[in-house]
Amino acid sequence: MSNKILVLGATGNVGSHLVKTLIAKGETVKAATRSGKSVDGAEGVAFDFADPSGLANLFDGVDRAYIMLPGGSVAVKDLLLPVVEAAIARKVKIVFQSVFGVDADDSIPYRQIEIQIEKSGIPYVILRPNWFSDNFHTFWKAGLDHGQIALPAGDGKSSFIDARDIAESAAAALTSTQFDGKAFNLTGPEALGYAEAATILSGVIGKPVTYNAISDEAFIGILTGVGVPADYAGFLASIFHPVREGWTAAVTPDVQTLTGKAQRSVATYASDYAAALKA
Repeated sequence: MSNKILVLGATGNVGSHLVKTLIAKGETVKAATRSGKSVDGAEGVAFDFADPSGLANLFDGVDRAYIMLPGGSVAVKDLLLPVVEAAIARKVKIVFQSVFGVDADDSIPYRQIEIQIEKSGIPYVILRPNWFSDNFHTFWKAGLDHGQIALPAGDGKSSFIDARDIAESAAAALTSTQFDGKAFNLTGPEALGYAEAATILSGVIGKPVTYNAISDEAFIGILTGVGVPADYAGFLASIFHPVREGWTAAVTPDVQTLTGKAQRSVATYASDYAAALKA
């Protein structure tokens, strides 16, 4: 009988933490990356969403899978659906990393993937994380280096979540049946505007950081200016609309429900990642 967990994006923001957490729990893990190399003691398997031929052996020996789509593409359904269908065909339990708020509209591609999973008849758990705290030392790091966070978020607030909390929530969902058939909206413990987050980061970095609420057009121009494809830049701008509307400010207890622990705040995140934020 299979007793192995597949983790997609095993070297990413969530996946890297998830692999370590599962290994620490004594689970057998199959880590999917483009290179196929072993990750932190987990068996490696090569997989690239752009090459469906990798699906042939992706789920071999697997009874549970953490499925997520790395950033960089707007073709959500085209890339995710073959993976989800392959897991369903193998009757593999799916823990799916979706997106906060997609349950508001069934026409949203991520929601359509959720519906496919919900109707499949296999065990599943859906996780919908809000904006990552980790974005500040990854996507927004270049701005921090110049003392400014320039985003089209207006005055909107978000309950930023630490990727470690997403990973621990995923580990709980993968190693228990008590959450099966449910969806969880994962948030941090408080909603903050980007100006408030900038103040917290300033204290950790040791230099002033300000927030500049720019237009969608200016944001797209910045991104395309550094080589981001225009369609993806437009997509990234569009997902700030819910922030400006206040839809990302909700705070839920779902991380605590899954993990039994309180969520990490932005202040805790910043303190723990001080070296990366200052680098």
